Amino acid sequence: MRVAEYVRFDAVGLAELVADGQVTPADLETAAREAAEAVNPHINAIVETWPADDGPAPGSAPLAGVPFLVKDIGVTMAGRRLELGSRLAAGNTARADSFLMRRFRRAGLVTFGRTTTPEMAYSITTEPVLYGPTRNPWDLERSAGGSSGGAGAAVAAGVVPIAHATDAAGSLRIPAAYNGLFGLKPTRGRISMGPDADEVFSGLAVQGGVSRTVRDSAALLDQIRGPEPGDPYFAQEPHRPYTQEITRSPGPLRIGVLPQAWGGRRTAAPVAEALARAVRLLESLGHHVEEAEVGLGAGWEEFVLANARLMAANLAASVDELAAAFGRPIDDSTLESETLAGYRYGQQVSGAQLVAALAIRNRVARSLAGSFDAYDVLLTPTVPELPMPLGAYAEGGDALDGLGWIDRLNDRSPFTMAFNAAGTPAMSVPVTADAATGLPVGMQFAAGYGREGRLFRLAAQLEQASPWSDRTPAVWAGNRTDG
Repeated sequence: MRVAEYVRFDAVGLAELVADGQVTPADLETAAREAAEAVNPHINAIVETWPADDGPAPGSAPLAGVPFLVKDIGVTMAGRRLELGSRLAAGNTARADSFLMRRFRRAGLVTFGRTTTPEMAYSITTEPVLYGPTRNPWDLERSAGGSSGGAGAAVAAGVVPIAHATDAAGSLRIPAAYNGLFGLKPTRGRISMGPDADEVFSGLAVQGGVSRTVRDSAALLDQIRGPEPGDPYFAQEPHRPYTQEITRSPGPLRIGVLPQAWGGRRTAAPVAEALARAVRLLESLGHHVEEAEVGLGAGWEEFVLANARLMAANLAASVDELAAAFGRPIDDSTLESETLAGYRYGQQVSGAQLVAALAIRNRVARSLAGSFDAYDVLLTPTVPELPMPLGAYAEGGDALDGLGWIDRLNDRSPFTMAFNAAGTPAMSVPVTADAATGLPVGMQFAAGYGREGRLFRLAAQLEQASPWSDRTPAVWAGNRTDG
């Protein structure tokens, strides 16, 4: 299969070709590797590739034969490196598959490499010292987002149709928005974090993927959802598979719009204009859309402080564990300045402060839950501005303490974090683009706890009404002149 043909299919489409015997998994893997060789020198989204293991027989698994990439954090694959984007963990090799990796294998995905992440996934742009910056395939001078920036750039550029991603503060939705992809952050407890963790970042983080089509994300979530032994809690199983939900009408929805974020960061004009176009599209589809006042349940500074304590305390524990395991110092020879500041801040967080931060998380969850009594779905921009130029996010970062860095994270991405705190599902949908630059603009839709089905139904309707998968960036594997 030529690369130019390979990139025309999504994951479900490729799996169907394999099941029908039109191509083999080896054909697809070869095409994916050629695509990676063509675009990765430009975008720097893939850390390494390796010979793929034999997967399930064609037709025996829903995504059998589909090339796949995992993020360099959040999932372990036996015998493969997991370096967390950090010099502190350089050379770290996983001893066993995590539960999620087992499910990727069971789904038939052919994992042949890992994608970039900022150090410890502690940023919303992917520019680690260890690997260098990941570039946005739509504009190589701009960020691909973070912390799943490598996944976003690789999928957008056509290397794979879908890739593993994680989300603790918008880390899945921001790259989806920056790269013109679909990305759904599942409900807390929908996907197991085991066996090495019960929660990550005290429940703020979840697992998932980014894709070019809604049906790919639905198919992936169907394969990786559900509890594993020892999980502390889990979300109730859906009434029907998500691949069935996308064939159903969402019906007329009550949609509440937040054009401006809680923290005071103003939405930039190009994004506000894109939001207005999205509202008009939704109204044309029969939905009732109105501007909403949604209480956060906490003051903004109080919310940011709670996030900083939760994230930094968890970071400090991880850094201590890694330093002990590898016998490396905790200083600027192993950690970037922002991560080191977060580590030092996390060391100072007391047990009582951590418990208080969890109480704030609970207040936010209760407050947002009440909003879903008035509205079926909430709509915001995913991020309030177009993709940032590379280097812009870190300007002056070496002068910030741990609280200051998290304050910057929340300020530059003020719409996403609340839904991590609440544990509710939220998705970024690339329904429109900036008219002046052509850059994609993501719209975030959130629903109540366990309501991924509602979001998938709406996403499928939007995809049909305003298709996006045919839009391709400047760096696109399908542009190869040799096929």
